Amino acid sequence: MIPNDFIQTLLARVDIVDVIDRYVPLKKAGANYQACCPFHSEKTPSFTVSPTKQFYHCFGCGAHGTAIGFLMEYGSKPFPDAVEELARDAGLEVPRVEARPGEAERREQAQDLSALLLTAAKFYRAQLKDAPQAVEYLKARGLTGAVAAQFGVGYAPDGWQPLAAAFPKYDDAALETAGLVIAGDAGKRYDRFRDRIMFPIHDSRGQVIGFGGRVLGAGEPKYLNSPETPLFSKGRELYGLFLARNAIRDAGKVVVVEGYMDVVALAQHGVLYAVATLGTATTPVHVQKLFRQTDTVAFCFDGDNAGRKAAWRALENTLPALADGKNAVFLFLPDGEDPDDYVRKRGKAAFEALIGRATPLSEFLLSELSAQHPPTSAEGRAALVAAARPLVAQLTAPILSALIRRRLAELSGLPETDLRALLQQPGAHDPRPRAEPPGRAGDRRPRRIVSTRRAPSLLRELIQGLLLQPEAARAMALPMPSDGSIEGAALAALVAFCREGESPLTPQGILQQFSGTAHEILFVQALATAEDHGLSEEQGQEHLKAGLARYWQQAKRAGRDDIPGDAAAPTREEGERLRQLEMVRRGTNGDGTEPASGRS
Repeated sequence: MIPNDFIQTLLARVDIVDVIDRYVPLKKAGANYQACCPFHSEKTPSFTVSPTKQFYHCFGCGAHGTAIGFLMEYGSKPFPDAVEELARDAGLEVPRVEARPGEAERREQAQDLSALLLTAAKFYRAQLKDAPQAVEYLKARGLTGAVAAQFGVGYAPDGWQPLAAAFPKYDDAALETAGLVIAGDAGKRYDRFRDRIMFPIHDSRGQVIGFGGRVLGAGEPKYLNSPETPLFSKGRELYGLFLARNAIRDAGKVVVVEGYMDVVALAQHGVLYAVATLGTATTPVHVQKLFRQTDTVAFCFDGDNAGRKAAWRALENTLPALADGKNAVFLFLPDGEDPDDYVRKRGKAAFEALIGRATPLSEFLLSELSAQHPPTSAEGRAALVAAARPLVAQLTAPILSALIRRRLAELSGLPETDLRALLQQPGAHDPRPRAEPPGRAGDRRPRRIVSTRRAPSLLRELIQGLLLQPEAARAMALPMPSDGSIEGAALAALVAFCREGESPLTPQGILQQFSGTAHEILFVQALATAEDHGLSEEQGQEHLKAGLARYWQQAKRAGRDDIPGDAAAPTREEGERLRQLEMVRRGTNGDGTEPASGRS
């Protein structure tokens, strides 16, 4: 195990500009460096490297990270190898500490499970050749042997223990852990997958981590997935993404469908940029992965009630990941058809034309809300704004957010200034109505309203200031909110981390610490916004001090009894300075003029 303190020290010693410039030639652009992004195709540079904050960020595809993250992403290096390379360059020796109890065993187990799953995949592929009923089924679905081989499609024979032929030690408990074998009553063991077409699921390195099995013809469940294992989590993985990466970047878009067979059938007809969720709704992690690959994500669903509900869940999980220049669109197929049916009947051109006519996220959002709350009366317009409020609050793309607010103002009949105030009312415990997922288009049944909370934007300001000046956590009275909001949880985690240990605290070190966590995207957005508007570390300190004073003043007015004794009210100068910094962050001086400092 590599100590976290060493990781923080290493990132404080290396220069990310030198690291990236070895692989991607950088050019000076104001205070930063730029290049065409190495992670997606583009002609105008949007890949920015900050020498002050020591992180890279692409304003096109959203790729981001530290020097360690770049070596892992660009060079496909495992974390320890990336750390070793940077340490050699910095003249440091990587220290090792004893792994946590069971850590070595877990790593060994992961390697063993990978080997078992690969053996199973080879077994299933071999079995397909001797299963005429399975071959005929695939032929009837229009698949060729070449496409089946490309996706590693196989067949799980009908029977209780066919895998015993591949694994002489069929009673090995690791087969259960890998999700291949089930232990039944009285010690009876049997294969999880029987008489099914088998689709291996790969991770980002191309390793088999699980399977999806489809019945031949009718039967339930139609699709059977591997269970959650140390290697496989259906909420984090997408079927076909490893094979589709190049096609996605070439096409400039990705289509998200609901079935393995849909992905394979679309590839058979030349649509090579499709992926599928694994028996679960689209998750925020799925969306983040896809936007790392391309700017346009097209969600494809059936046109029935279930399809529209799934689309709504995808919309809710897409909103926080959207950036200006990123597009999410929704296409609904005719009732009774899935992408497999559609492309076989009409061909590639018709399916791609359907993608071209897909409904943009903003239009789908407002049309569904208007269907639930028709703006034909004052009460209906009020309900429309109330339902839109928690959704609009999740948007961090400033231009798209402004355009949606303008359209919402038109629908509600409210002036934009009034609507903006209503959408941004402060208060960590203010109730916010949220509509249920919509039903079939045209369904006007009353919808239940669910109460949620809205965290004040002040929390995001505090996160940004603390990221720019993390050492302040050891000297200032900082809150650790427990209001259940996304921003509150992120701020509490950030404060807790900054107060621990004695290693140097840097923005890049914090990003590395929270890489892959639920807070990563929020922290990246905060740093990218600071970079975009030219906020320096010194301004960040003033930003944090004034913001903290405002926070504790609000807490005092709310009658809270957990206010630290050294939490002071803001001075007039602090309040004015915070107002000026906020104007810089928003891109104006408050009078419509451009700020003196900004992104070059």
